[in-house]
Amino acid sequence: MLLSNVIISGIYVHSLFHIVFLTFSTMNIPAKFREYIWLVNTIRKAKRITFAEINEKWLESELSGGIEMARATFNRHRIAIEDMFGLIIDCDRNKGYKYFISNEKVLYEDSIQNWMLSTLSVNNIICESLSLQKRILLETIPYEGDFLPMVIEAMKRNVRIAIKYKKYGDEEPRKLNFEPYCLKMFRQRWYVLGHFHRNVIDGPDIDYFGMFSFDRILEMSITDIKFQIDPGFDAEDFFSECYGVLVNDDTQPIKVIVRIFDYEQYYVKDLPIHHSQHEIGYGDDYTDFELYLRPTPDFIRHLIGFGNQLQVISPEWLAKEVCQEHYDTVCLYEEMDE
Repeated sequence: MLLSNVIISGIYVHSLFHIVFLTFSTMNIPAKFREYIWLVNTIRKAKRITFAEINEKWLESELSGGIEMARATFNRHRIAIEDMFGLIIDCDRNKGYKYFISNEKVLYEDSIQNWMLSTLSVNNIICESLSLQKRILLETIPYEGDFLPMVIEAMKRNVRIAIKYKKYGDEEPRKLNFEPYCLKMFRQRWYVLGHFHRNVIDGPDIDYFGMFSFDRILEMSITDIKFQIDPGFDAEDFFSECYGVLVNDDTQPIKVIVRIFDYEQYYVKDLPIHHSQHEIGYGDDYTDFELYLRPTPDFIRHLIGFGNQLQVISPEWLAKEVCQEHYDTVCLYEEMDE
């Protein structure tokens, strides 16, 4: 499982996070991390396995160099794996001293540790298959230079950042100063969620959020202005009703029902449109899905991308809007024929 979305709230981020980005571009994973990954995958695949059986498999791998894994090394790896990835390798002493991952559910959570483990695991496989590099095609995830570590540093220190930002369509960039609340990756782009606090004379203070894409940031600097993150802020909860990264939209969350036809219905089952998605009905060539989210413009564009493989059942206004968008597209092509 390779996670595409990662949300990092105002927490301490392990230095391994920086190593992941470095190794992702260089395709060179330090030996220790490769051993951690190998150990996790070996125990996970076996479900329960003795130390002797682990060593048998270890000697069969190229990582061993023909040298057995010492028990002290194994125990150090267990501690490191728990510290870095949150995975607990436990021992069942009542059933033959077999090792197992006691909290395997962590592997299926949208956590930063799981994202790092998934990324390193994929990198490890590719590093061992360099002879096939021209036959393995990957999607490019942009490297954001100094911006990413700068935002993470500001989040760790709880200080504001200043940026020069130019939105698409703007003639001139704007200078902004805000509190970095969290990071989010969406469709191969990094975004930072900024919190703004404005003091208003003779009126209540104004608090609001803004979402800023790294590829539109021209300059960035870390200030010395401290802030306290709202103790009630939860990054996952903040975005739970969003399709993507539109947060300044007044659209309210509603129940949306869509009908997906033919083979597309199976793709949507395997890769849900939104985490709230669940099946509510089906027919000979379709499945009906219900979602609860804000039907913002980015969500509507996503629905339009399904073409004639998707029909909006409700709400009616959304069905009409998607229909109108398809009609406008047809009109564009009709104008070409004239």
